[in-house]
Amino acid sequence: MTVKTKLLLALSVILLASFTATSVINYTVTRDSIREELINSSLPLTGKNIYSEIHSAMMRPILVSSSMANDTFLKSWVTDGERDPLDIVRYLEELRGKHGFLTAFFVSASSDKYYYNRGILKRISPRDSHDVWYYAFVGTGKEYDLVVDTNQAEDNRLTIFINFRVEDAQGRLLGVTGVGVSMDNAITLLEDARQAYGRNVFLTDQDGLVQVHTDRTRIQRMYITETPGIAAVAAGILEPHENARSFEYDHDGDHILVSARYLPEFEWHLIVEQDEGAALASARNNLIRTLSVGLGASLLIISLCVVTVNHFQARLERMAKTDPLTGAANRRALTKRFDLARYRAARHTMPFSVIVIDLDEFKAINDTLGHIEGDRVLKAVASAIARTLRPTDLLVRWGGDEFLILMDGAAEEAEVVAERVRAAMPAAPSGKPISFSCGIAQFRDGDDLNSLTQRADEAMYKAKTTGSHCDTDDRA
Repeated sequence: MTVKTKLLLALSVILLASFTATSVINYTVTRDSIREELINSSLPLTGKNIYSEIHSAMMRPILVSSSMANDTFLKSWVTDGERDPLDIVRYLEELRGKHGFLTAFFVSASSDKYYYNRGILKRISPRDSHDVWYYAFVGTGKEYDLVVDTNQAEDNRLTIFINFRVEDAQGRLLGVTGVGVSMDNAITLLEDARQAYGRNVFLTDQDGLVQVHTDRTRIQRMYITETPGIAAVAAGILEPHENARSFEYDHDGDHILVSARYLPEFEWHLIVEQDEGAALASARNNLIRTLSVGLGASLLIISLCVVTVNHFQARLERMAKTDPLTGAANRRALTKRFDLARYRAARHTMPFSVIVIDLDEFKAINDTLGHIEGDRVLKAVASAIARTLRPTDLLVRWGGDEFLILMDGAAEEAEVVAERVRAAMPAAPSGKPISFSCGIAQFRDGDDLNSLTQRADEAMYKAKTTGSHCDTDDRA
């Protein structure tokens, strides 16, 4: 693994780990904040709001029932012997119609007759299971209570009955009166709360028996003390307490948060439930979105880093292998190419040669026209030579005014290349074509770069001495 790969891998790990850690920490803080807000504020507030609505809805029938229990007309009618049933029926129907109740009733303690707003329903009996409520309520001695039961006068519709004792001036029991409110109204109130708050809301009596629930199958059938999950905290919920209290339980893989409030006016418990997982869904979705965006951003940053590193690495590699003035290769690049050419020559018997070129009278150009003009000449010469070479050939700046060509092929092919280069030379500042002397040497077994270039140098100096322009070491 290269250093570059290690650096990019380390950068990727740091970026991804940092972003993931930040996102997870943010999610944890958000989750804990939401949970804290649910337990200490939101759920109790929901319970308080629903309690206010229930209180508002139920206090009117309670007040009307209380007024009936203290009505002198009703008491006089009973003490006068219940002579005209139509009087009480009209009285009950007037109250029912005025306030919009489902039913209004009076049960006489002396005659056991059950009067309601359309007549006499029946005579109650302790042997009738449907009349147990009357004897149980009278036995408690309480002023009033609320009972959920089927209404025989209304085709057994589920009804919330408000029962009040009726007593004469001496405190003797005259009967029980009150009104019945349709369970549909209470269920609608809880369903509206469920839609508004996204929480499960229901009411139980002091024994934990469900009295009002949006699921009708649970009313008067389900005890929270026997229901899996909530049974673990039912005892705490059913303990009367002035303020709302919080509980938690697990059921079917869900963690449920509970706020319970005791309603002393009704002797019922208001229970508000919230699935913690559902409440945290937005936080989880936000975490997923954050991680997705972060992953995309990290990949983009890493990609830009890779492109940038590759760009500057390539640039550095070019600078390390290239003469900055002429753009020709430098000695480092020559060493690498020579090793490759020597390997190919040994393995595949592929000959290669070098040409050393020394510009004639270049010192005079520098001395008379200056180094800037000299540099321009060097760049023009390098460009001209490069245009004559094959892609497999390598042009190297060998010294101040010397160039070297490493090329595939024997010395004879090198001589052809040298003549092609001579023909391509640009004009000197004087207007005459630039001339050069060159030496050619072909690679021999046992040669290294120094020995090969030394033989080419010697051939080049021989050419300068003899004036032959170019000389080949193999012919020496």
